[in-house]
Amino acid sequence: MNSVILIGAGLHLAALLALTLYGLHRLWLLWRWRQLLRHPQVVPQWHGPLPLVTVQLPLYNEPCVVERLLDAVAALDWPPERLQIQVLDDSTDETTALVAARVAFWRERGLPFEILRRTRRQGYKAGALAAGLTSAQGELIALFDADFVPPADFLRRLLPWFADPAVALVQARWAFLNSEASWLTRLQALLLGPHFGIEHQVRYRRGLFFNFNGTAGIWRRQAIEDAGGWQADTVTEDLDLSYRAQLRGWRFVYVDALAVPSELPDSLAAFCSQQQRWAKGSLQTARKILPRIWRATLPRPVKIEATAHLLANLGWLCGTLVALTVLPAVLWRLQADGYRFWPLDLTLFLLATGAILTYFFCHAWQRRQWSLLPFVPLIPLLTLGLAPRLAWAALTGLVRRGGEFVRTPKQGSAADWQRLLPAGPGRAWLPLGLGLYSLVPLLLAWRQLSAPGLFLLLFFPTGFFWLALQHGREEQHRRQPVARIRP
Repeated sequence: MNSVILIGAGLHLAALLALTLYGLHRLWLLWRWRQLLRHPQVVPQWHGPLPLVTVQLPLYNEPCVVERLLDAVAALDWPPERLQIQVLDDSTDETTALVAARVAFWRERGLPFEILRRTRRQGYKAGALAAGLTSAQGELIALFDADFVPPADFLRRLLPWFADPAVALVQARWAFLNSEASWLTRLQALLLGPHFGIEHQVRYRRGLFFNFNGTAGIWRRQAIEDAGGWQADTVTEDLDLSYRAQLRGWRFVYVDALAVPSELPDSLAAFCSQQQRWAKGSLQTARKILPRIWRATLPRPVKIEATAHLLANLGWLCGTLVALTVLPAVLWRLQADGYRFWPLDLTLFLLATGAILTYFFCHAWQRRQWSLLPFVPLIPLLTLGLAPRLAWAALTGLVRRGGEFVRTPKQGSAADWQRLLPAGPGRAWLPLGLGLYSLVPLLLAWRQLSAPGLFLLLFFPTGFFWLALQHGREEQHRRQPVARIRP
């Protein structure tokens, strides 16, 4: 028993150290980003005729948002004779009829829409994009997911970067239509904003690898084909192709000044599903790509940052280990009269969480997102509550290739869009059980700890119980009979 306790305490310390390194990496990104703010991005000039552009719209059961997407694409400022719009519709529900009607409407007005449907959803989104590429006519390929609303000048603002023949991709920033809708959308806006505003900017401007985000970007078709095309052996086909293309020597560009509005999941269940796919897919890509990166002739900073990027979702595993091993860590200290070392735990915990909170706070402050700032302290609670499920997804990505591409339902203006999700009455049980478990070390150390030590131990049940409560509320709302409304 003493050996088990000692091993658990060691794992607890190791996981805290790993999270501290992750936090320090966030501070490094923040420091580099602050330096870049003093040097605005210079936009190149485009000379010559406009190229033929193919716009690809991969769809699967998106009745709430598909008409809005098609209307936005129809409004793109680009000559129709230099445009091809592919609606890659794998839908099995009413989306099919909505697409047919809206495409017919815009065809009558002279816009070059075409619908491509497959009999089997083989390869999911990657398969649909690959199938569309076989009949694509454009030398540039623009992609939009169903919940995005591209501005009319999207193509014209990103085109100049392709004056450099080495540029494979230009990625625009995501903006959010519903960031103020709920506590959950505010937290997602906080979490996703720095991925573009800080990570992409720093990696792009310092010559490091970064990734296409699956939408709101334009590819050079030649680069897609040169890198091996869309492949479905990971569930993050965009991340996979990004690294394969950059390994072939192609350059990526990130344009922070152009924001493309999109929707955030307004359901905790949908958000969890999305994050599980990203966690699983990033580790699948890491397993596939990292050996190639370290064998390639690349600068060492590129290799190190690519490794940090692709393995970042192991942080979910570290967070889970910290939560699961807090009991043996407390037992070891009580047995060995070692809880006088609690300042070490607290210091590492504050370094990790403090660095991460500073990272998100500074980005929101610089963007003047004042309404989001009060929600920054909730980020550690949300991420702790999600950690066990996402840790399992990350572990699955390390041992399994491919898998089902689980789409994230989009709300549009549907009043009861949660009913598009499968029932999940058991979602609250895992955080509830972990909350009860994490009460044990708190009760054991109640009399031996000072206030800072108790604060550290109280963090775990608070995070798990809070997420269990939110899951319970969402499930209760899902069961309420509400009439469905579509835009």
